[in-house]
Parts: sequence; C-alpha cells; structure tokens
Amino acid sequence: MSLIGRRGTAGGVTRRQMHQLRLGLLFASPWIVGLLVFNVYPIVASLYLSFTNYDLINVPHFVGLTNYRDLFANDPLFMTALTNTFSFALASIVLGTVVDVGIALLLNTRVRGIGFYRTCFFLPSIVPFVAGVMVWIWMLNPQFGFVNSVLSLLGITGPSWFADPAWSKPALVLLGLWTSGQAVIIYLAAMQDVPRTLYEAAEIDGAGPLRKVVTITLPMITPAFLFNVVIGIIAAFQYFTQAFIAGGTGAGAGSATGIAAGAPEDSTLFVVLHLYNNAFGYLRMGYASAIAWVLTLIILAITLAVLRSSGRWVYYGGVR
Repeated sequence: MSLIGRRGTAGGVTRRQMHQLRLGLLFASPWIVGLLVFNVYPIVASLYLSFTNYDLINVPHFVGLTNYRDLFANDPLFMTALTNTFSFALASIVLGTVVDVGIALLLNTRVRGIGFYRTCFFLPSIVPFVAGVMVWIWMLNPQFGFVNSVLSLLGITGPSWFADPAWSKPALVLLGLWTSGQAVIIYLAAMQDVPRTLYEAAEIDGAGPLRKVVTITLPMITPAFLFNVVIGIIAAFQYFTQAFIAGGTGAGAGSATGIAAGAPEDSTLFVVLHLYNNAFGYLRMGYASAIAWVLTLIILAITLAVLRSSGRWVYYGGVR
C-alpha cells in the first residue's frame, strides 16, 4: 500500500486532520475576512494614498513623495502640531507617572475603607471622553468655574485655562490625570505582587518607609512602568477627542466646516487634529494619509527606543 493510501495524504497528514483544518478555517473565516477587510486593506490603501493626490471625488493621482515633502517643507501647521504633541506627550507621561505611582502607593496601604477609595480613583477612567471633557470645561471656566472659584477663596487669580494658549495644554494634562485610573490599578497590582519577605528583610536592616519604596517597591514594579509608559506614548501621540472638544469644535466653533479649531492660537492643535482637518475638512485624503504614516513611524521609533532601553532599567523577578 502506498504512503498516500496508508496516511490519507502524501504530506503525512490524515484525511481527518485535513477535515478538521477545513472546519477550523470555516469557523475562523468571519474573523479572517474582517481582519482583511477592516484592518489589512485600510492599512495598505492608506500607504498607497499617501503617495497620491486624492479628494474622494476624483481618481487618485500618483504624486510620489510630494505629500511627504510638503509636510515638512511647506506646512508650518504640521510643525506646530508636532511640537504641541511632543510637549503634551512629555508632560502627560512624566507627570502622569509620578502622580499615578503616588496614588497607587496611597491605595496600597492598609486602612479602613480602602476598597471605597480605590473605586473612587478608578471611576473617572470609565466616564465617556465627551462627558468628561464637558465637565472639565465647566470646572475650568475662567469666570464661574469650580477650580477658579476655589483659587479665588485662597486669594489666587485663576488662569483662563482652555482660553489661554499658555494654559490650554496644562488643562488637558490635568484632565488626563483625572482619568488615569487604569494606570493606577496596574501600578497597584504590581505593588501587591511584590514579595512581603523583601520588606521584612529591609525592616530588619532598619530601612524606613521611604527607603523601602525607593529600593524595593519602585525597582520591582518597573515592568508596570514599561507597560504604562509605552501605552501612554501611543495614547498621547494619538490624542484627539479631548482636544477636539476643548478646542471649540465640539461646542460649535468650526463644526459647520468640519475644521478642528485647535484654539486658542493653535495651542491644542495636535497631529491627529491636523490629520482630521486635512482629511475631513479639506478632503485632502492623500495628504492626511501621509500625516498618518509619519505619525505611525514616530510612534514606532519612540516605542522601539523605550523597549530597547528597558533592558537597563526593567527588572523581571529580580533579573535585570
């Protein structure tokens, strides 16, 4: 009897295995089709469109690297948006990490009602973005907002926040700190996974609370640092909804034309807002695709740099 007759196929795979493979592909086909149609095709199409002049009406016209050249040589708004994005990402990640770790340390203490406090810090992170931004627009209103009212009681004249170019990005950073409950939970989980024996040994050696945090807690939760920093970089460089609403478009300014305001004075104009303006305001789909790919490469480069550096400061189970 031949090999095919004994095994069912020439490759050593039985007919039963082939049948199971077909069934598996059949049941997985909806996901495979969805992946190809809604993920792979848009990515490939956007890469092609980034080398074309396309306005949704006419056939795409190939222009080579013109979109990328214009992006860096003839578009001052892109450089403004890039500067705003970098400064916002740096401030939000650095300040957010310090605040989130501090809150996690407080929530890691054994006090009565700690479950209630943890819930209170986590709840803002599940509030819809639009609702949260509208609440903070009211709270940071320069005339009758809650924050400036409290500052006036202390004899401090509050800033104009979203109406002031110098304070608009700090206001967005403050909004981000309010919704950082998920990062706090990750840090808290990492802290609770630190072996108690390490703290006990440090106490025997006479280490105080601050010394234990610096020499034990922080080094042992560096994997959580790495995860939250990478996620924070990706989120900061794709920042859109909050800036779109706070910049005035969500409240009606510019909504008729579809142009994201980035007010005041383009201080909240981030790269994704600039992409949105070119794609849906000016119908420059090819140019917007070029912006998207430049942003993708920037995020990829920064993320890879952080991951490559992690070998020098991230500890996994005591292994550096």
